[in-house]
Amino acid sequence: MSNNSAMKAVWAWLRMVLWAGLGLQIFFVTQIGCMRFIDLPSSAFERSQMWQILRQQGRLPWRQEWVDAAQISGHLKRAVMASEDSAFLQHNGVWWESIEKAWGRNEKAKATAAKQAAQQATKQAEKRADKQGTKAATAAPTVKIVGGSTITQQLAKNWLLSGERTLLRKGQEFVLTLALEALLSKQRILEIYLNHVEWGEGVFGAQAAAQHYFKKPATQLSAWEAARLAVMLPRPRYFEKRPQSPYLAERAQTIVNRMNDVVAP
Repeated sequence: MSNNSAMKAVWAWLRMVLWAGLGLQIFFVTQIGCMRFIDLPSSAFERSQMWQILRQQGRLPWRQEWVDAAQISGHLKRAVMASEDSAFLQHNGVWWESIEKAWGRNEKAKATAAKQAAQQATKQAEKRADKQGTKAATAAPTVKIVGGSTITQQLAKNWLLSGERTLLRKGQEFVLTLALEALLSKQRILEIYLNHVEWGEGVFGAQAAAQHYFKKPATQLSAWEAARLAVMLPRPRYFEKRPQSPYLAERAQTIVNRMNDVVAP
């Protein structure tokens, strides 16, 4: 194949990739436009969870019921904003200050973990020197990575994208976040988010969470109950199995104290 033919083939491939990418963006934007008027049944994340639960258990214990924003307790709206995104009404989908703070916390956590690992390795080396033939495995400290994602970014990620952590997916998430903010109101974004966010294994949305944990509709949640649900959001399946967690109770009280400073859309 001549150089000219090879270049033509490369350009043809690039054009195909660009057209495919453009088509995907049009598909996503069209879906977001439909979300202004239509309550779509499930997100990409929910569908992946459905398949995972069905494959593991052979059945599908699933709780979800769409309710309009007016049927969701104002306490829950404010609690989720206070816990997940206190600047929800001020930013355009991306809260750069939060991302910067999260980056700083993660770098500090990594440095601390590296220091602890080095100290553990030194202690293990000293023990081996004192007692030949004894082998002890050194477990690296777990680094808890925190995110700086806004409610809109979480909606973009869970509704339309996979859960993989790649630069390409983060870039797509950024584009979809801006599209959500441009095409939907803050009230609509929060309404969709609260109806589809995960609150336990097979438990999605505010109505299902309120019924599952407190045996009442979402509109009747108290401030403390709403705060407790909000605290669960980063790790819902973890806290579902640990309802007596001291952290859950302490953090819920912190969120209750912050809720009066938050105005829901």
